[in-house]
Amino acid sequence: MEPILDHIQITVRDMAVAEPFYDRLMPLLGFSLEHKGGTVIDAHEFHVVEYCHPRLAFAITSPRSAFADEQVHRRRPGSVHHMAFRVDSRDEVDRLYRELVAIGATIVTPPKEYPEYVPPGYYAVFFKDPDGIKYEIVCAGERAG
Repeated sequence: MEPILDHIQITVRDMAVAEPFYDRLMPLLGFSLEHKGGTVIDAHEFHVVEYCHPRLAFAITSPRSAFADEQVHRRRPGSVHHMAFRVDSRDEVDRLYRELVAIGATIVTPPKEYPEYVPPGYYAVFFKDPDGIKYEIVCAGERAG
């Protein structure tokens, strides 16, 4: 088996807040809003918005009402710590950092090299969505010149 992810689906607290943010974020990551879809299934308290790309689908989902007031904590068992999107160059990391600032993402760490990570030349920006879900944009293996 080849380890290929087909889709990722994360739960956000408030779709009315999250969807406009992801509508600005996902095109930066290579997703076209022309391939955005979604559905609501009231019987399951389920509202999903999916951003599709030929290589990966990414979806945001509403919480069940019993969990709507809970806070995201990436160190809680069963939680996603963070998700990283790979780009081809440090210039692209830097460009996307400026775009992230423009769309209102919470920047955790501006672009920098992480010598403690592998491979050598690991260069990344870390940011969070409105719920505090952590993401990374990384160029790995390109050394500073």
